[in-house]
Amino acid sequence: MPAISFVPRDVARELARRYSTMTHEELDMLEEILVPMKFAKGEIILHEGDICRDIYWVVKGLVRQFYYKNKKELTEYMATENTICMSIESLFKEEPSHQIIQALEPTIIFALPMHALEAAAMKSVNIQMLYRKILEESLIISQRHADMLRFESAQDRYRRLVKTQPQLILRAPLVYIASYLQMTPETLSRVRTSVLID
Repeated sequence: MPAISFVPRDVARELARRYSTMTHEELDMLEEILVPMKFAKGEIILHEGDICRDIYWVVKGLVRQFYYKNKKELTEYMATENTICMSIESLFKEEPSHQIIQALEPTIIFALPMHALEAAAMKSVNIQMLYRKILEESLIISQRHADMLRFESAQDRYRRLVKTQPQLILRAPLVYIASYLQMTPETLSRVRTSVLID
């Protein structure tokens, strides 16, 4: 894994590399709105009932997004380094979030406050492009996850996760992986065994 930088300028550069080309002036604008945040393992980043006002860029650590249904926690999303995380409905509707975002490891995030990002996007086509591509990526991830749950077998869901997000398999507790794949921990255990034997 490449060396992790917590310098705002480096984070701005990484976002530009990932989503949009930028001039030095545009990097200055992006760097100016980045807000560093640090969370301990287990700490809640976004509480249920809070309004999500930021797009989170995970620089170091592991976070999960989950909600409660019938008093059970259901994991909807997990993010490791160089990944975006947000409660998208709460962010856009400015309504209380049903989802909770939690750090599963000591985590460092750089927040992109929505209003500051929108203001910067009004002044820069490239920041507007970055903003649009972040939202596109978020929607595609949600759609892929929904399609995986709808159309794929338990074994195929696990294989896909191993292939696309191996860090989650290594780092996330099995109970959360099972929930994310919509299976019980017992089913996940059987699936892992059958996939290893294949």
